[in-house]
Amino acid sequence: MKKSILLLLFPIITYAQIPANYYLSAENTSDEDLKYELNQIIDNHTIFPYTSSSTDTWNILSETDKDPNNPDNVIMLYSGISINAAQEYNNNNGWTREHVWAKSRGDFGTEDGPGTDVHALRPLDGTTNTVRSNRGFDNCNSCIAVYDKWGNDTGSFRDANDFSFEPRPEVKGDVARMIFYMAVRYEGYDGYVDLELSETILGISDNSPLHGVQSTLLEWHRNDPVDTWEENRNDIIYYNYQNNRS
Repeated sequence: MKKSILLLLFPIITYAQIPANYYLSAENTSDEDLKYELNQIIDNHTIFPYTSSSTDTWNILSETDKDPNNPDNVIMLYSGISINAAQEYNNNNGWTREHVWAKSRGDFGTEDGPGTDVHALRPLDGTTNTVRSNRGFDNCNSCIAVYDKWGNDTGSFRDANDFSFEPRPEVKGDVARMIFYMAVRYEGYDGYVDLELSETILGISDNSPLHGVQSTLLEWHRNDPVDTWEENRNDIIYYNYQNNRS
């Protein structure tokens, strides 16, 4: 992870109701030292299963991404559409779980840790999930509009030539910060894959633990700052479930 990302990380994570001294060990550090200290703070989080008869990622996302105007619904990441939270997959007629850091980029699938970390899981319809696939994030040049399974224009795009995906403007910063979180949390120290940022758009069959495009994600982060939705989501994950912050 380059210095430019590291210098941004500390201000990114100083939002919401942070416990006293939570980031104390990272203060007055920079570059790789900062990345290491942040990793040590947010690692060893409480892990919940991907799918289970007990509390799992479905349950957590139903709370973290709850529609504030309709508590029975969840908000789809790339469209903002609200659908019934009880419709978990439902033979692909409901919603699914989007790995914002594509689970093939590092080939971790849905295994405990990177595959179940709800800081980077979000509700999504199956059609948009298929279109996004494991595309890297970038501004499109030859833009093709993405429609969800119900025919709604999501406001997101895929590129006709590059294997990339551009989310709707309202969540570009959210996407960037979720990718930044994964690159800091998963450093390979605890047996999990070492995830890193890249300027490269990888092909569909490339399982390298890289995700980009770093410079574009930085731009999205700057242009779409943290809002109360992200703050609330972070607090729910920290206090109610994983006991770590993004």
